[in-house]
Amino acid sequence: MNKKLHIVSLGCTKNLVDTEVMMGRLQSYQLTDESEDADVIIVNTCGFIDAAKSESLNTIIDLDATRKEDSTLVMAGCLSERYQDELSKELSEVDIFTGVGDYEKIDELLANKESRFTDEVYLIDGAERVVTGSTYHAYIKLSEGCNQTCSFCAIPSFKGKLHSRNLDSIAQEVERLVAKGYYDFSFVSQDSSSFLRDQNVKDGLIHLIKRIELIEGVNSARILYLYPSTTTLKLLQSIAASQIFHNYFDIPIQHINDEMLRMMKRGFGKEKTIELLNYMRSLPNAFVRTSFIVGHPQESEAMFDELCDFAEEFGFDRINVFSYSNEEGTTAYEMVDKIDDDTIAQRAEKLGEIAAACTTASLKKEIGTEIELIIDGESDEHEYLLSARKLLWAPDIDGEIFVNDKTIDEELEFGIIYRAKITDITGDILMATVTGHA
Repeated sequence: MNKKLHIVSLGCTKNLVDTEVMMGRLQSYQLTDESEDADVIIVNTCGFIDAAKSESLNTIIDLDATRKEDSTLVMAGCLSERYQDELSKELSEVDIFTGVGDYEKIDELLANKESRFTDEVYLIDGAERVVTGSTYHAYIKLSEGCNQTCSFCAIPSFKGKLHSRNLDSIAQEVERLVAKGYYDFSFVSQDSSSFLRDQNVKDGLIHLIKRIELIEGVNSARILYLYPSTTTLKLLQSIAASQIFHNYFDIPIQHINDEMLRMMKRGFGKEKTIELLNYMRSLPNAFVRTSFIVGHPQESEAMFDELCDFAEEFGFDRINVFSYSNEEGTTAYEMVDKIDDDTIAQRAEKLGEIAAACTTASLKKEIGTEIELIIDGESDEHEYLLSARKLLWAPDIDGEIFVNDKTIDEELEFGIIYRAKITDITGDILMATVTGHA
């Protein structure tokens, strides 16, 4: 009888890749959705902000409460790495602690019942992954760590400086996944536009684009997490010229007020940020996603109002809103004139409403257009509605499309790219009629 494994991946898609590496090492285990049946439970934690830390700790406590006797509970990932000394003393519920350096050695840790925190950065290089959630899309991690010094971010303190993978390693991983039927890829890292700068290569992403375009079977790709001051017009032109990479621009600018950007140590001021965004917006079929932080120390009402006005006026397709989290080890943590929690919550709510309105406006522009979409399966809403995603969009974060009609005779298949016409919108979900193959 194979032992059973229950695994939980929290936080970002970069974490998900690491979770998939652990699953690749533990394929002798039988996966189970029922944690109380599992012999081994692994939680790959997030330690970015307070909400993520709380979710990670609550998940550990909840899983421990219902797990069976003699099972092994493993705490891995960023939160474990960041607070390894404190957690190993206080969390007696956990049997094995490991951080961000030993994903590919999880089988060894389990066999030896050993906690370990390797100092070396783990960069996936030839490891077999068990890709989850899709039969056609996979995330590809470009690097680990970050050389930026943003005032609010603690990630470099536990992930270290930028360490980029080499192009051969990335291309070989993509080729292996293509051989398994994957054709849509999202390239991710903490600061993707700095890829290969630690190896003194200035235009790393341009080299990546050219290399991936040579791989037969890659039909669709996008780059996530561009950083304003390391994103060049030359890079954007390379993306626009690509036949594979979408004009998908995920660029968290965090604020727009000049003084706040300076305090946040973002590297770019308002004028250059807007110049960059306007160029992105000018490209054909462009999709622009950003993130904002509200309530950073010393953010005045006037600064916040300026941010709201800009968010309303620019026409972003999607906006993520984050409430400032006071993280030890950051420069913002030491700053005076902190914003109180009630004010932060009010600002997050107001900007969140603006973000929702931007999403609705972006979706309504799709009505009447012809698009490429992929059908993922039956919708949760109704068995006669199929759940789909616009090929341009990133999975899970940019929305869902319901296919409710077709003008072709054949049965629609999951995981296939189709042409479709957007006919209507219900709430925040577009309705589509499939008109043919892409």
